[in-house]
Amino acid sequence: MRPPNLPTAAADILAGVALAGVLTGCPGSQCALSAHWADILFLVTSSVCLYAGGVVLNDVFDARLDAVERPERPIPSGLVPIPQAAILGGLLLFIGVLLAGWARTESAYIAVWLAGGILLYDAYAKNRPFAGPLVMGLCRTLNLWLGMSLVPLTAEGQYLWVPLLYIFAVTTVSRGEVSGGRKNQLLLAFILYAIVIFGVGILVATETARLWWALPFLILLAAMVFTPIVKGWQERRPEQIRAAVKGGVLGIVALDAAWAAGYGSIWAGLAVLFLLVVSRWLARQFAVT
Repeated sequence: MRPPNLPTAAADILAGVALAGVLTGCPGSQCALSAHWADILFLVTSSVCLYAGGVVLNDVFDARLDAVERPERPIPSGLVPIPQAAILGGLLLFIGVLLAGWARTESAYIAVWLAGGILLYDAYAKNRPFAGPLVMGLCRTLNLWLGMSLVPLTAEGQYLWVPLLYIFAVTTVSRGEVSGGRKNQLLLAFILYAIVIFGVGILVATETARLWWALPFLILLAAMVFTPIVKGWQERRPEQIRAAVKGGVLGIVALDAAWAAGYGSIWAGLAVLFLLVVSRWLARQFAVT
């Protein structure tokens, strides 16, 4: 289930909650945080289940390939039978949709689309050079939207391109985990990361005037994603590419912390960033990729 990655799914929800204005009490009494804390817990758990189900089913669909390229994974190593893994993955997706429905009907619709996108990626898109990163990015976009769905929204489009581009970059880099990567892939990822970081900064500065609150988290994000990308460009070894993927995956928490700080408060950003501590601790115990 890739435990180190699961806090990144929870961070998306908290970032979406901040973008929806719940942390700052957007107009209307129903937008108060006190009215939504239970629904936030439902959505966080829903997102974690959907993510976990997705990576479990990813290993199910990749069982034959992993037997050659990643024999240490649970299925090819013989630790987990394929039927049991398939049941677990499907059950996690179902629970994720169910929990989202307990928050809001709109949330359930988004969760259904997210579950569908996860299955599309695992079964078909991940082996396509363009469709794979695109579908994975759309899944992260839907996950952010899931957090924003706590309140009715009409102008969320100016935010949803961010996770799309960011995950497109991460997924592009991940294609070199076995071979060591290509320079054009790393260059594309570098450019997309730069667009995301500057784009978020511009949005925060123009919409909330809290750029100084978000800036430390954006600087942290830049360090997490650019440092391994540059090393990967210089060395292009599989282990260095995996480090770049790890930096991109865990960097999602820093990105979400920037959202939370810019659209909520510095304390909200620090609370989300704590999930990075959890992710890094789990990364010492479990595989990220």
